Amino acid sequence: MTLAVRGENREWWLLGALSGVLGITVLDETVVGVALPTIRADLVMGQIASHWVVNAYLLTFTCFVAVGGKLSDALGHGRIFLTGATVFALASLAAGLAPSGDWLIAARALQGVGAAIIFPTSMAMVTGSFPPEKRGTAFGVQTTVGGLFMASGPLLGGVFAEALSWRWIFLINLPILMAIALVVALTWKPAGARTTQTRTGNAIDLAGFITLLVGLVALVVSLMQGSDWGWLDRSTMVLFVAGLVLLACFIAVELRRSAPLIELDLLAIKTFAGGTVAFFIFQFNKIVVFVFVALLLQEKLGKSPILSGLAVMIAVLPTLVTSIVTGKLTDRLGARRPLIFGFAVNEAVVVLIGIASAYNNYWLVLVPLVFWGASLPFASIPARRALMSAVPHDKQGQASGINLTIQMFGGTIGMAVCGSILATTGSYRLVFVVTGLLILVTIWVVWAMVERDQSDKG
Repeated sequence: MTLAVRGENREWWLLGALSGVLGITVLDETVVGVALPTIRADLVMGQIASHWVVNAYLLTFTCFVAVGGKLSDALGHGRIFLTGATVFALASLAAGLAPSGDWLIAARALQGVGAAIIFPTSMAMVTGSFPPEKRGTAFGVQTTVGGLFMASGPLLGGVFAEALSWRWIFLINLPILMAIALVVALTWKPAGARTTQTRTGNAIDLAGFITLLVGLVALVVSLMQGSDWGWLDRSTMVLFVAGLVLLACFIAVELRRSAPLIELDLLAIKTFAGGTVAFFIFQFNKIVVFVFVALLLQEKLGKSPILSGLAVMIAVLPTLVTSIVTGKLTDRLGARRPLIFGFAVNEAVVVLIGIASAYNNYWLVLVPLVFWGASLPFASIPARRALMSAVPHDKQGQASGINLTIQMFGGTIGMAVCGSILATTGSYRLVFVVTGLLILVTIWVVWAMVERDQSDKG
């Protein structure tokens, strides 16, 4: 195997390994939602505490992804990748062996740190391993593998929770990561020694990182715990205000830095800002469906974890086909019209699921989900094309970092806000209606900010 891995197909072995580890980070975003009721019962957790099992991962991913990219550029992609994979593996082991809810939440937070290191580093390694004329194919393979992992996550979570143990959701990562680390170690060829100038240019903006980390944590904790502590409780109010103030400080710090953690002045580009808003709501919408549809099916309709996971998986499968159609339509029509179409279908389906939640009927939820899944690429591919085409070529890396950070923040806020709505009101209908209203606002943002012909420029 060693000779085969090091042979002329070296870069394809590397691509397979990098695609697999990227798939695991996506899988761990979607696999847990279906298993939450089982985890909650087994570890005797409250409703809000169980939601932290999802959001701890999303929150640390959001906070550390920009740092992961910087460290990778400064210290070497291969070394940082293996470090991230090790962190992710150890955190997965800790999650799988968790004796309590607090332990599991802490392990999930550490998993998010590992994922935040792996995700941007794997993208950079693919770029560095393939010539420009092969990169499209390579990224296409990586995206397809990620889509397959994302689609299988809900069903896999249901099978483990019902037939084996929810602990295998995390423990299964260990043998896969060991195999991936071996392949990467055998196939990765460093680009060469980095100069002092390069290291300096990629120095971590500590002031920006600290204000972002503490600000996001304070804001999300206040939103998550508000229903438990009381919305007018002093702790809730102090954390909420502190979060907003620190995020404002983060923006002020970043705009004054010559080498910021996140180059926020790119948001002054209208189409880039509009596309980024679209991705924020795209991730908000996605996490709400992955988590709260699975909870609705189990807690209100009384379905098993496997049937609940199957429903969410079926919703994702159409993306494997409609992503190809969306790419071609975006090339032909530009970004704005496919984006508006995708979000309009998303909005209609989410509201329909909210209405259907009042009836104990599995099929009234499942059928709309198929249309929701089919529309997902229309809400993401045109946005990516538009926002990346709107920035100068030498800012592509920063643009991708901003987009990914804000996208993941959308999932974090979605989990926090909708978890609080459910805990406060007990209404799944309100969760989906609020999400639908936010998508409706996003349609207006896309219409107003994404230029009609932007996707054809570059």
